[in-house]
Amino acid sequence: MSLDVRTVTASDYPDWLRAVQNGFLTAGSPAEDDVADRLAATDLTRLQGAFDAGRCVATFRSFAQRLTVVGGATVPADAITGVTVAPTHRRRGLLSRMMATDLAAARERGEVVATLIAAEYPIYGRFGFGPATWTAEWEVSVHRAGLDPRRSGQPEDGGRIEMVDGADVRKYGPELHARLAALRPGVVSRSERWWRRHTGTTVIPAHEKWTEPFYVIHRDADGEVDGLLVYGTDDKWGDAKQPLNTATVRDLIAVTPAAERALWHFLCSVDWITTVRSGYRAPDDLLPQLLPDPRAARTVTHADWLWLRILDVERALEARTYESEASLVLDVRDEGGVAQGRFLLDVSPEGARCTPTTRSADLALGAGELAALYLGDESARRLADLGRAEELRTGAAGTADAIFRTGRRPWCPDIF
Repeated sequence: MSLDVRTVTASDYPDWLRAVQNGFLTAGSPAEDDVADRLAATDLTRLQGAFDAGRCVATFRSFAQRLTVVGGATVPADAITGVTVAPTHRRRGLLSRMMATDLAAARERGEVVATLIAAEYPIYGRFGFGPATWTAEWEVSVHRAGLDPRRSGQPEDGGRIEMVDGADVRKYGPELHARLAALRPGVVSRSERWWRRHTGTTVIPAHEKWTEPFYVIHRDADGEVDGLLVYGTDDKWGDAKQPLNTATVRDLIAVTPAAERALWHFLCSVDWITTVRSGYRAPDDLLPQLLPDPRAARTVTHADWLWLRILDVERALEARTYESEASLVLDVRDEGGVAQGRFLLDVSPEGARCTPTTRSADLALGAGELAALYLGDESARRLADLGRAEELRTGAAGTADAIFRTGRRPWCPDIF
């Protein structure tokens, strides 16, 4: 029987969700309350499934998202998630069919980019995606960090640390996150449901094993909330009745360096905590250098994170800002894709203009390579040295780096 690839209906949804759980190795049938809660927040027109004899064997979902680009503006994004193919139905082109359908619909809706978090590196490059942000995680040995153990945990600059509850996080968090988004390219939008889910006030699937975390805010000297920390702990003690507890950060938002310093120093001062796991942070996070002994922070993860696919080259390149003035002709290679073409990019600190052109190209690169450059993280010179971009005019890679790269690396705090 031929496979039926189509939009998912409400009656299909429990089977579709079961296929997602199987794909992500959380086998079992989802609970009824979980199905109902998820379905209420799902746009079924953006849900696809492949069905074999009526059983769902592949899944694909997208939803509306906003992505912060360089300069603080946001662009509409097609956020892709829930992508699975059953091991019995691999290598049949199911992902390719669903991806093509979704990207065409996203372009039709006017979304500028598509985004996703890749579970495995090799999958999405063939669809024109490139890694636009990377992430790092540190494990801090508190005893080696060099912080004064006599500290109270409160900052010494007039700011204040407060322990709060989930209701406070839902009150302060959205505005604080919006301030972060205005400062950091790569940040994606969080819905009201996101805040409820991450403070335990909506249905949590059993396999996620929710435990209530600790919530902390930082106020500056004027009393304004400028930082948020959410962390969990284990309960581990050594044979000699010595505490060996680890605190793991679930979320840390700081919109000032002072707030960031205060929150990390606070966490490293909590009694019984001997190890701190940072959670996924930007690779250039301040954390290691905020410690008197940066070697106390050991890198345990460094990997690609947010993958990006440009759907509208002109709108995308005009949406972000540039710190210098230059002109560059880009030959974007996207066989059969929406980013294919040659574009003249004129930029200055006052703005940018991107238009199709027949002029000779300065730099040739694929759609995925353009995506990697877009938020300022990748180097055109590096891509050329890797053979993934071609410098058609001497110095073009240097020009691209001068206009695209940013002082701080882009960062996406979320998984979706």
